[in-house]
Amino acid sequence: MPELPEVEAARRAIEEHCVGKVIKKALIADDSKVIDGISPSDFEASLLGKTILSAHRKGKHMWLRLDSPPFPTFHFGMAGAIYIKGVAVTNYKRSVVNEDDEWPSKYSKFFVELDDGVDLSFTDKRRFAKVCLLKDPASVPPISKLGPDALLEPMALDDFIESLGKKKLAIKTLLLDQSYISGIGNWIADEVLYQARIHPNQSAATLSKESCAALHKSIQEVIEKALEVGADSSRFPNNWIFHSREKKPGKAFVDGKEIHFITTGGRTSAFVPELQKLTGAEPKNQNSKRKINEGKKMNDEGVGELVSKTKKTADTTDTKTKSKPKGPSKKPSTKRKSKINEDDGSDEEAENDDASDDEDNIHDIGKMKAGKRTNVGRMHDASESEKPSKQTVPSSRSGKQRKKAK
Repeated sequence: MPELPEVEAARRAIEEHCVGKVIKKALIADDSKVIDGISPSDFEASLLGKTILSAHRKGKHMWLRLDSPPFPTFHFGMAGAIYIKGVAVTNYKRSVVNEDDEWPSKYSKFFVELDDGVDLSFTDKRRFAKVCLLKDPASVPPISKLGPDALLEPMALDDFIESLGKKKLAIKTLLLDQSYISGIGNWIADEVLYQARIHPNQSAATLSKESCAALHKSIQEVIEKALEVGADSSRFPNNWIFHSREKKPGKAFVDGKEIHFITTGGRTSAFVPELQKLTGAEPKNQNSKRKINEGKKMNDEGVGELVSKTKKTADTTDTKTKSKPKGPSKKPSTKRKSKINEDDGSDEEAENDDASDDEDNIHDIGKMKAGKRTNVGRMHDASESEKPSKQTVPSSRSGKQRKKAK
């Protein structure tokens, strides 16, 4: 999923090509799973005629500062990406839009045309991102709850060593906690630990000063090197574990050494046992899935692990619309689906190693009114009037229309 380098590359591209320009046209997708807390028409109206003054980022969140609030705010989820027509922003395999594809893309959730003809689009093929309008994004959750940004606000080495000495959980689990350091996700955590020769399950409190210093250095180096190549993963250094971390066990190697895979805090970790030795006892429960902790801890998606009212409202609404079936109930199928619907961009995969459905749907920004969910993927044009449509009930997973049960 997009992590700090990918989001920072997008921010820099907007700064270079979009700042100082006026929004002439806006198209917002009618997708309440991604567009959070506001109707497409109201969102569009708030953008028209505004000038983009700057682009900001903290962790894996980005927002555009306009000449007056509110400001568009983006959390990239698992496949969110910024595209500027004719400009190469970043090469992220799950979000690539080809030059010969329709424009704006059918996966576009936020599209604006600027006064000089430049087009800016935010796409999300898998629909785990969040786009909303906020008066002051940095002052409200989830951004206000993020820890220091790994690139912009690095801890001093002495402070870093002292803080690690107080943490008794697995070091990788700690790095993924966005309230501790923001911007580090699964691939960066694996890479910095490999470069520092630290086992992902090593208790943070047991790390030597030398190991803490090596980790502190590798965090900065990995992020900076990724940004040097514009977050284009195909240009990452050849000696990075990144290039083999998604290969099958027994076929994954880096510099001739075999990569093993284990679970740390509910996430798959790639490491090299020959170089990353585990010393002492592993932290307790580090291999189990993280429990919801009422927002005290933030996962690597940059939001509190407390299911949002938005999701609860949507789930309740969908449940109420279902009538009780007559006759004997059928045993639900246990067969997992693994296909991504290419027509509407919905994600029908079972839980994977990057993030579970709950992790990617946990957001505290905005609220969705019950009974207002509409057809996914349809774009609103601020210059056109809307026609009322017949009421339908969407599926809670894919957003597809289905008839009400009689």
